[in-house]
Amino acid sequence: MSEVMLSITPADELIDVPRHIVVSGATPGSTVAITATTLRAGGVTWQAHATFKADAQGTVDLTRDAPIAGDYAGVAAMGLVWSQAPVDSKSRDFFGETPSAPLTTTVAVQADGVVTQGAFVQRLAGEGVTRRDVREDGLVGTLFTPAGPGPHPAVVVLNGSGGGINEPRAALYASRGYAALALGYFKAPGLSDYISNTPLEYFKAGLDWVRTHVKPAHDFVAISGQSRGGELVLLLGATYPEAVSAVIAYVPGAVVHSGQNAADPAVGREGPTWLLDGKPIPHVWENNRTATWQPFDDGPAPHRHERAILTALQDPEAVARARIRVEAIKGPVMLLSATDDGSWPSSLYSQMVRDKLAEVSHPYPVSWLDYENGGHSILFPYLPTTQLVYAHPVSGKISTSGGNPTDNARADAESWAGVKQFLDDAVAAAARASQSQSS
Repeated sequence: MSEVMLSITPADELIDVPRHIVVSGATPGSTVAITATTLRAGGVTWQAHATFKADAQGTVDLTRDAPIAGDYAGVAAMGLVWSQAPVDSKSRDFFGETPSAPLTTTVAVQADGVVTQGAFVQRLAGEGVTRRDVREDGLVGTLFTPAGPGPHPAVVVLNGSGGGINEPRAALYASRGYAALALGYFKAPGLSDYISNTPLEYFKAGLDWVRTHVKPAHDFVAISGQSRGGELVLLLGATYPEAVSAVIAYVPGAVVHSGQNAADPAVGREGPTWLLDGKPIPHVWENNRTATWQPFDDGPAPHRHERAILTALQDPEAVARARIRVEAIKGPVMLLSATDDGSWPSSLYSQMVRDKLAEVSHPYPVSWLDYENGGHSILFPYLPTTQLVYAHPVSGKISTSGGNPTDNARADAESWAGVKQFLDDAVAAAARASQSQSS
């Protein structure tokens, strides 16, 4: 009897690199069971399992073969990662206190009565990437700098209604050549616990800090945000067009919203989110004749926040008052959305932005990736996509982000490839513009 062998390549790479997992030496036509286990944030074990039938050569190749049973269906090279769920936990956290620390996944193969093991490592921070806390000029964030002397183009990374500092995405941007400032604006050290009454001037200070301290290549500073951060980056691009080189809006809003689930209880979820010159920016819930929270609060489980947002969009005058003036943006725009977004209608919102930019013949590239049956949590490749129902980290309200694990995994992988290409193209255009100005 031949020896069962497990091959995983590459064994140690960035998290956005797929792995080639192959089992060989099994009895032809036999059942091969594979389990992938990863220790994630808080010491929580995440696991996925799938069973395969070995081919005539006794081989199982995850880039070629679909499981006959298990936690995912269809051919998916990284299905044993994105279909993982926490064992005896409701955790949604993937990374520990040091998000740039590597994740190790153990792969156990049971075939022909024996167990064969291997492992692979996923990294957010590539070799030579440096991390430092930023606590100056009133800012709270973390700067990740790529390896090499630079200068590097830059990205400011903004989180959504969960608040905090999005170090994982910033570390990955830096690993792909961009100086990345993950900028917190609430639920971060020394800042408010709530999104209510956040001044836009704070973000302008962040953009200025990057230009002063990073001195980015071609003066290129993009902004990348998700959910409320996706709304925010469109708003910042429209408010400070000279300071923003490109906008990457994950599952964004096309209108300004109230504080919603991240609001200060003293202000209320119908109170303002953003301030400019000390004054609240009009939002869609304000003086809205049709808006009601009832479809979210009292709707069937799993509760969908999107149902309440759709009631607000039935008042065209309120929508017009709250619409983000995206036509003021002076740079390329990328929109990423999903048709089954449970948090708000990001696909509709992205279409609104795209259509307005087309209407005004926006002189820069506009990219839109819209994922059929995907949900609100579009992240980056090869993370678990199974935790769809959760308690909001600020309000505690239970809701679903929508989508399903398979389509969410596709959105994670394809969106990141699209974002990298978008940024590379935007930087190349900035370099050409810089050269023409100096010649």
